[in-house]
Amino acid sequence: MFAVNDVVCYGAQGVCRIEEVASRSFGGPARVYYILKPLSTGGATVYVPTDNEKLTARMRRILSPEEIGELIREVCDEDSVWESDENLRKAHYHELLTCGDRRALIRQIKALYRHRQEQLKRDRRLHVCDERFLKDAERLLYDEFALVLRINPEQVLPFIMEQLPEEERKTISEKN
Repeated sequence: MFAVNDVVCYGAQGVCRIEEVASRSFGGPARVYYILKPLSTGGATVYVPTDNEKLTARMRRILSPEEIGELIREVCDEDSVWESDENLRKAHYHELLTCGDRRALIRQIKALYRHRQEQLKRDRRLHVCDERFLKDAERLLYDEFALVLRINPEQVLPFIMEQLPEEERKTISEKN
């Protein structure tokens, strides 16, 4: 159970503050909702019914600085696999952004960085859907990591790179 003022990650919305837990009626019987305000966009309010397990499962506590460091170190040792079928890739991207599995997001970002390198060697670019996913995935991760580590989102990639072995740093650096 979450409480007012808790900071959570919620699906593709990213980092949100729970502004209120209150009863609301949206054209039907009143239900109790977590009322979330995204910290990065500031505009949209998100209403999550407290009795909807599927939606509340998308609310995740933010990681600690130690957990972020451990996650980065662990994922750098894991393989990332490129899905060549565009339709399967799009479906996978949608699922990743919705569920917000940080480990899977980082693995997919790694796969995209590597694929981008291969494309550049052939004087080609990433597909638009890949670029869009990469941007959205980085936003989700960087906003959370920046908040927890008390740094600017632009400083997250350099922080991550400091945690990685030289070979991984090279892959990411060539992307920029």
